[in-house]
Amino acid sequence: MSESVSLTELDRRLVAALQLNGRASWTQVARALGAPESTVARRGQQLIDSGLVGVTGVLDHLRCGLGISLMVRMRCRPGAANSVAGALADLPEARFVTVVTGSADVAAEVVVRDHHDVTRVLVDDLPCPDDITETESMVVVRKFSAVEEWDTGLLTPEAVALLRPDGARTGHREWSEPERLTEQEFAIARLLAADGRASYAQLAAACGVSESTAARRVESLVRRGCLRFRTLFETRLIGLGVEFMQWLSVEPGELENVGAQLAKHPSTQYVSATTGRFNLCLHGLLPGYGDLYQYLTDVVGALPGVRAADMTLQARTLKRAYVRINPDGTRERIA
Repeated sequence: MSESVSLTELDRRLVAALQLNGRASWTQVARALGAPESTVARRGQQLIDSGLVGVTGVLDHLRCGLGISLMVRMRCRPGAANSVAGALADLPEARFVTVVTGSADVAAEVVVRDHHDVTRVLVDDLPCPDDITETESMVVVRKFSAVEEWDTGLLTPEAVALLRPDGARTGHREWSEPERLTEQEFAIARLLAADGRASYAQLAAACGVSESTAARRVESLVRRGCLRFRTLFETRLIGLGVEFMQWLSVEPGELENVGAQLAKHPSTQYVSATTGRFNLCLHGLLPGYGDLYQYLTDVVGALPGVRAADMTLQARTLKRAYVRINPDGTRERIA
């Protein structure tokens, strides 16, 4: 991201509002921020048009029976990490891809139909297998929190309640059978993937339905846990300059407890239980490098049953929520 990019205090609070509710109207956002609606609408749209901020609709693949998630760690031959990450990001199955520092060189989340597809995606479909010296893949078996649920902490509780009246977190396992989406629902989801703030009128016109029908379809998808909205932005814009992935090996009897504890921590964006050597994977954020030691000692060190902890720092993220991220931190437009 260009170092010249600087946001005002209103901009940062506006980004925080969209993180809470990416489809909130500018009227709602203005009310939550206590700012003039015309100013909020003008500046909010400028941030979106610049690519610094974006909103995308993402189908929950587990809820919809579309596949499973794998967290992948790769070691690469010297100098090959960027090319391997780029090749991974080109795969339609890749939801998240980042170059990291530490015990791995590249980390990714890949969504496949089932675990039998792992070899096809990570070996057969990658054009540079010789650049990868080691691969470790872990199936996500339980999600404790997701990035779209994260609260930046920049807004007052009253503002949060206005933007997210139903609470900060939604359940990830309050269902037993996957939902079966109609072709119309898939069409709406594709449109919202390209523009998560598309109006009901725009969705209706593109799908050939009434505006009220489009609204009902979207509301139904959200209520059933099928569709979630993700706000995309570089966190350093709001003062959180260190993105990291924490990989933990936890005693099985403490896994639920540790996952639930970490999900509540303000630095946590995402945490899930996985198979493999590390059975807990976390995405976190901190203001600066000086905060890492306290996090490792006071947060990770206080967790019960942790047998091993490994932290990798995100150096460059190429893909978030299936959306390609440019080297300057702006998002690529989805056709």
